Amino acid sequence: MKKDIRSYGYEELQTELEHLGEKKFRSRQIYEWLHVKLADTFDDMTNLSLKLRERLKEEYEIYPVEMAQRQISALDGTNKFLFRLGDGNMVESVLMKYRHGISVCISSQAGCRMGCVFCASTIGGLTRNLTASEMLGQIYRIQKIAGERVSNVVVMGTGEPLDNYDNFIKFIRILTDEHGLNISQRNVTVSTCGIAPRILDLAEEDLHITLALSLHGPTQEKRRRLMPIAGKYELPEVLAACDAYFEKTGRRVTFEYSLVHGVNDNDEDAEELAAILKPRNCHLNLIPVNPVRERDFVRPSRENALNFKNKLEKSGINVTIRREMGSDIDGACGQLRRRHAENEMTTEEI
Repeated sequence: MKKDIRSYGYEELQTELEHLGEKKFRSRQIYEWLHVKLADTFDDMTNLSLKLRERLKEEYEIYPVEMAQRQISALDGTNKFLFRLGDGNMVESVLMKYRHGISVCISSQAGCRMGCVFCASTIGGLTRNLTASEMLGQIYRIQKIAGERVSNVVVMGTGEPLDNYDNFIKFIRILTDEHGLNISQRNVTVSTCGIAPRILDLAEEDLHITLALSLHGPTQEKRRRLMPIAGKYELPEVLAACDAYFEKTGRRVTFEYSLVHGVNDNDEDAEELAAILKPRNCHLNLIPVNPVRERDFVRPSRENALNFKNKLEKSGINVTIRREMGSDIDGACGQLRRRHAENEMTTEEI
């Protein structure tokens, strides 16, 4: 099996090329082709000798991330992409346009095994982890399609990034490396459902990325009802890990809270949520749940969501309601990939 050359860090690639008997400047050239010029093939690397290009083809591969489908919102210009990986697996990514630049939300796994009951990504379970190269490839492909530099990256698409920890860390280091795209670590956010030991590991990585915890319930009991992972890592343990992340990095933690009508959006929920967040330097992001056809959850009305937000603000909580993007396309995580899988099955039956 050929080696995944785009997953090598800058120094790793230098070592690899030295083993091939090549001089250091060759690794710098190749790294620039991969992570600045965003080359898709070795043939693109025109300042390398033909002999070296042929040798690279023999031993290495640039893992493909090809666009299979694209949806563009007529409301706000949000782009939803379905990308095909080299083995045929599909992953989703989203491009969101803001005044301050382009933000991209990418997937870290094909499928997900976390089982959150309101999420389409977890239907069908986990197929496999993505490599660092495949995570980078989503960003690189979008940047080439958009023709603009990506300024912010959110790892909040399909999959649990901290369940793919080693590949995720490698991805972050390459993404923010000064020799590559050099995206500021402060412009990178990772979302986790709450794998407490990995949050503690992340705190020790000397990174300056934003941690976003999918909270979704103000108590252990309510959180467990929505998120099976809460049965393994209870709320006090997860919150303690988030506190440790803040203390180690100085980066304020964001708490994500999907509002589900009649499940976690009443007055008592707001009071319990305020009680656990008030002692913490944090930001709360309320997300009216995206309806998923396979689930029977309902989003609260705009009025109910605003009332919930106001109750929290009166308790001194820094809170926003996430701006809804791409509501006229398959906006929820996993929806586009799920639709594609269903269509493939229908075609096979015919």
